[in-house]
Amino acid sequence: MMGWNGWGHMTGWGWAATTLASLLFLALLGLVAWVVVRAVRRPGDGPSRAPRTAGPDTAERLLADRFARGEIDEDEYRRRLATLRSVGTVPGTW
Repeated sequence: MMGWNGWGHMTGWGWAATTLASLLFLALLGLVAWVVVRAVRRPGDGPSRAPRTAGPDTAERLLADRFARGEIDEDEYRRRLATLRSVGTVPGTW
């Protein structure tokens, strides 16, 4: 029966501190695992994405992709393409 009067047992603050320390330790382990995976993974292992570049070339490519997938019809494709090209020719506009 020794210790049932609070001797040697954790109080409410002790449980809170232990729980918080355990959660922080698990977060640290997760961070270390993430860093190791990122360091070991080669650049070609992940999904390949084309580099994002600004400008009308990217917008025209995106429009052509939408047309190729059938998201827009030919009339809308030509109208939007003409708009993109006309905006790109006026100096000082987007």
